[in-house]
Amino acid sequence: MFKVPDIDESQAPLLDHLIELRTRLVRSIMALGAAFAVCFYFADDIFAFLVKPLTAAFPPGQGKLIYTKLYEAFFVEIKVALFAAFFVSFPIIANQIWAFVAPGLYAKEKKAFLPFLIATPVLFTAGAALAYYVVMPTAFRFFLTFEGQKGGLSLEALPGTGDYLSLVMQFILAFGISFLLPVLLLLLNRAGIVTRQQLSAMRRYVIVAITAVAAIITPPDVVSQLMLLVPMWLLFEGSLVVMWLGERREAKAAVEPQP
Repeated sequence: MFKVPDIDESQAPLLDHLIELRTRLVRSIMALGAAFAVCFYFADDIFAFLVKPLTAAFPPGQGKLIYTKLYEAFFVEIKVALFAAFFVSFPIIANQIWAFVAPGLYAKEKKAFLPFLIATPVLFTAGAALAYYVVMPTAFRFFLTFEGQKGGLSLEALPGTGDYLSLVMQFILAFGISFLLPVLLLLLNRAGIVTRQQLSAMRRYVIVAITAVAAIITPPDVVSQLMLLVPMWLLFEGSLVVMWLGERREAKAAVEPQP
């Protein structure tokens, strides 16, 4: 009779990988949970930081945030804590992902991926900083210009806490993720899926795609869309320059005599 062994040589490595994956996931969840507990304690301070662009957009002493549901303010604090906890725990989560993937890579592959691991948080932080310090204050001032008298009635901005937090998260995530465009393009180039020449030939289509993305993931105002469109286009062009420099370096290494 045909019998299937409980564990054989081919199954043992898979089981080891699954056990290691479980361990990495548990550590990541524990790091996120610990960060959430700390961030929830400081949720008021974190939200006060996030609300500063709106405070600056209002005339001094005139800004106001409201909540129309009794439980809204509480859930806003939970969302703030989760949002902040993800950023606080991200280095640990990324380290666990790398520790799981790295053993399966050759030394050359590890060396090739290391710049991307460093560039990802740097570029995301740069995008989030641009959203917080430049885009949000500009957009909020633009939105508040619609206050005033309309048909004999007073039109006043009374943003809700939940709506405001959703808008801030949309700005930060949209700009942070969009700034990862060079990482995506360079990874595709390194994998041989696209070449610099192909991307250069598709420049006009890429610009149209970037415009569409900026229109979809930002609030429906031209100011925010342009402030995302222009940096993404510059990052695209910068990616092409990095690819060109890499091609020159590889060509130079190919013609140099080996010691």
